[in-house]
Amino acid sequence: MRLANIRRDGTTRAARVDGDTLVVLDDELTDLLRRPDWADVARAADGARVPADGASFAPLVSTPDKIICAGLNYKAHIAETGRPTPEYPFFFAKFPASLIGARDDLRLPTVSEQTDWEVELAVVIGAPARAVGESDALAVVAGYTIMNDVTVRDWQHRGPTWLAGKTFEATTPLGPYLVTPEEFPLGEVDLELTCSVNDEQMQRSRTSDLLFGVPALISYMSQVITLLPGDVIATGSPSGVGGLMKPPRFLRPGDVVTSVIEGIGELRNVCR
Repeated sequence: MRLANIRRDGTTRAARVDGDTLVVLDDELTDLLRRPDWADVARAADGARVPADGASFAPLVSTPDKIICAGLNYKAHIAETGRPTPEYPFFFAKFPASLIGARDDLRLPTVSEQTDWEVELAVVIGAPARAVGESDALAVVAGYTIMNDVTVRDWQHRGPTWLAGKTFEATTPLGPYLVTPEEFPLGEVDLELTCSVNDEQMQRSRTSDLLFGVPALISYMSQVITLLPGDVIATGSPSGVGGLMKPPRFLRPGDVVTSVIEGIGELRNVCR
């Protein structure tokens, strides 16, 4: 099953993908995921239908309780940074105001000229999870989606923590679809992901290059805090970020950032 979160008639509603149409549900997707029977409700829904082509995609989950992002989690990316390989998963957070939809404009901060791209596989939680073992972690996954963890590099490195550079408003596209786990082979997913700027490919990798996979990330964070339905875990960026190029390259007004993960879809955002 594939779900979206769309803007329609002044509201935001979840929708189920049915061929080239979207079946509109009664709830916003974040609220839907907080229902224990969310999957059954989504499958059985038979509301209004709108064309998927041209739909206005809102951030996939608009009001998550938590957005948790793994840093330094692709082996090739760790190598390009020159940093030591982490012994444990490393996390930072974003706030919901940073999120935008799959086709929304990406708002470049006026206080920096160092805004960078980072395509990432994101996991959306579908059931409460506390102190979950790795062998049980995939059972709490509602589905997978795409995030671009757009980063303002100079603000990221102004101090020892990364929050300021990671959560500027209206900079983080999330979507377009939540793809439920049964759409993929059993076990941990191995998917290709790419990021292009103005159709020039900057990043290309597979999630098999993750240092800590999805079960490990979920299990680790669930020891710290209860993961709730609608929470987002971004799994980290592969190599190819602009700030580590020689010379460095950053986003400029008019640039088009395209983030693709096989089996999920595409984000396409114009920088303004």
